[in-house]
Amino acid sequence: NAAPKTCAIAICLDGCEPEYLDVAIAEGLMPTQKRIRETGTVRMAHSVSPSFTNPNNQSIATGRPPSVHGICGNFLFDPDTGEEVMMNDVRFLRTPTLFSKFYDAGARVAVVTAKDKLRALLGAGLKFDEDRAIAFSSEKSDTTTVAEHGIDNASAWLGMPVPEVYSAELSEFVFAAGVKLLKEWKPDVMYLSTTDYIQHKFAPDEQGAKDFYAMFDRYLAELDALGAAVVVTADHGMKPKHDRVTKEPSVIYMQDVFDDWLGEAQARVILPITDPYVVHHGALGAFATAYLPEGADRADIIARIKALPEMLEVLTKEEAVAKYELPADRIGDLTMVSTENMTIGTSEDRHDLAALGEPLRSHGGLTEQEVPFIVNRKIDLPNAPELRNFDAFFYATAAAALEEVPA
Repeated sequence: NAAPKTCAIAICLDGCEPEYLDVAIAEGLMPTQKRIRETGTVRMAHSVSPSFTNPNNQSIATGRPPSVHGICGNFLFDPDTGEEVMMNDVRFLRTPTLFSKFYDAGARVAVVTAKDKLRALLGAGLKFDEDRAIAFSSEKSDTTTVAEHGIDNASAWLGMPVPEVYSAELSEFVFAAGVKLLKEWKPDVMYLSTTDYIQHKFAPDEQGAKDFYAMFDRYLAELDALGAAVVVTADHGMKPKHDRVTKEPSVIYMQDVFDDWLGEAQARVILPITDPYVVHHGALGAFATAYLPEGADRADIIARIKALPEMLEVLTKEEAVAKYELPADRIGDLTMVSTENMTIGTSEDRHDLAALGEPLRSHGGLTEQEVPFIVNRKIDLPNAPELRNFDAFFYATAAAALEEVPA
C-alpha cells in the first residue's frame, strides 16, 4: 500500500490488436516499445465482453467489469422508456471511478480522451474548483472551461488545432496533452484514451498503421523519460470483417433473420457497437443482443441461431451475465457473438455502408478480446485470461510505488 512515488499512467490504445505492435517493432518503428519489452513487463490480457469502447474504458476507469459499473455497450435498449439510446450519460454509471476516488484522497488527476463521448463518464465525480482535476477530449478541446474540464481552451493551451474526428491526429493530441500535463501540471494519476480510426482503416502491415505506432512510440519515449510508471493496454483488438476477394463487408443481418422466423418486428436486435462515428464501422460489430417476444421458445430459437455458420457463441441472458459479467437488466433474452471475420447487423436497409471507405475491420467478439498489457517496469504479472485490461491502474499504481525515480 505504498503511496505512488511518481505519476501512474494508463494508456488505452483503442483497437490495438497485438499484431500492430509486433509489426511496428519488427520493422524498427517502435524503439521505445522494443526496449520496454526487454526492460519492462509484457503480457496479454483479456478485455471485457463485448469488446467495445465504452464498456472497456469504463472497466479500466473503475477496475471492475460491466456487471458492477453498468456500462455494457456504446448503445442500449432502455426498457424503462422503450427507446434505444447512447450509453454515454453519467446516469447509466453504477459505481464511482478510480479517478474520483483518487481525487477524494487528495490526488491530482488528469483524464484525456480522443472522443468526447467518453469524457463525461470518465470524469464523473471529479471537481474542477481546486486545480486538482483535468478532464477533456481532443474532439472538443477548443471549448473546454476551467469550471467543467479544469482547463480553459485546451487546444490553445497545447498549441495544437482541434483535430478532425476521423484522423490519427485526434489520438496524437491525447499523447501530446499527456506529455505536457506530465511536465507542467504533474498529475499523480493520468489516463490517456485514444480512438481506433486508424485500426478500423488500416491492417497492421499497412503504412497508415505503421505511421501511427511510430508516432505513439515517440510520445511513449517522453512519458518514460519523465519517470512515469506507464501501463499500455487496449479496449479491444481488431479483425478484418470482409470478403477477401470482393472486399464487401461480411455481415449476417439478424433482425431480418428474426423477422423471417418470428414475424416482422416481433424480436428486437440491439447492436451495442452503435455510435455516431459510422465511418469507423458502419455500426457493424461482432456482438449483438436480442429481445424476444412474449411466449417465444427461447431454447428453440437459440438452437437455430447456433446452427448458423456465422455464429461463434450464442448464450441465454443468464449465461451471458455469468460468463461475460454483464448487467442483467441491460441486455436482451440472448446474446450472439459472430465468428472472427463476420459481423452482425440488424436489417440490411438500416445500415448505411456508403461511408466505409475501406474494407470493413471491426471488433466486439471473443476473437478481439486478447489485448496487449505492457508495463515500463519489471513487475510480477499474471497472463490472460486472469490478467484483465481493467487491472491497468492496479498495476500502474503498484509500479509507481516501486521505487524512487531520479528527477
